[in-house]
Amino acid sequence: MSAKNDLCIPVSEDKSEHENCQISLKEDYDFDYSQRGQWLRAAVLGATDGLVSVASLMMGVGAVKHDVRAMILTGFAGLVAGACSMAIGEFVSVYSQRDVEVAQMKRDRRSAGNNDQESEKEALPNPIQAAAASAFAFMLGAIMPLLSAAFIVDHKVRLGVVVATVSLALVVFGWIGAFLGRTPVMKSCLRVLVGGWMAMAITFAFTKWIGSTGL
Repeated sequence: MSAKNDLCIPVSEDKSEHENCQISLKEDYDFDYSQRGQWLRAAVLGATDGLVSVASLMMGVGAVKHDVRAMILTGFAGLVAGACSMAIGEFVSVYSQRDVEVAQMKRDRRSAGNNDQESEKEALPNPIQAAAASAFAFMLGAIMPLLSAAFIVDHKVRLGVVVATVSLALVVFGWIGAFLGRTPVMKSCLRVLVGGWMAMAITFAFTKWIGSTGL
């Protein structure tokens, strides 16, 4: 009797939320993070280069001159020259890479008989985008040591503030690069930080030594 009295009530399962979650996880898993390589490399390299090179220039001038105006002018000249250099270099480099890939695509298309040029063009690197990213990132990094030193009168305090500002910015840039590229954060931050310290220390030491020789 109990078996006959048991009722099986069908319950409709709402699978939409579960399916959406699965799709979201699949898209995140299948996303090719190497696609970010072009603009990420240009942006991180530009910001780090601007930060380290301009800070090193300012530290080098600060090793022999206590004048804040000399440090700021040197840093500003490095900002403009470096941004132009990064943009031109990145444009030429990426355009050369683009030419090589276009030539290879033409050879593959002739051999395979494929005429799908639209999808191939989307996969090509963009030299203008890479150049703009490099120049903007360089200026963004270079402006930090300039602003940190602009309003400090005492020479030793100014140098210390520049080093502290650059160190903090290097850690942030390393973290951003690691986060966007899904790479180890600690390793990325430490690599960028040590490299920046070495560049500033070498520039300061050599400029101090040359200045002390009376050249």
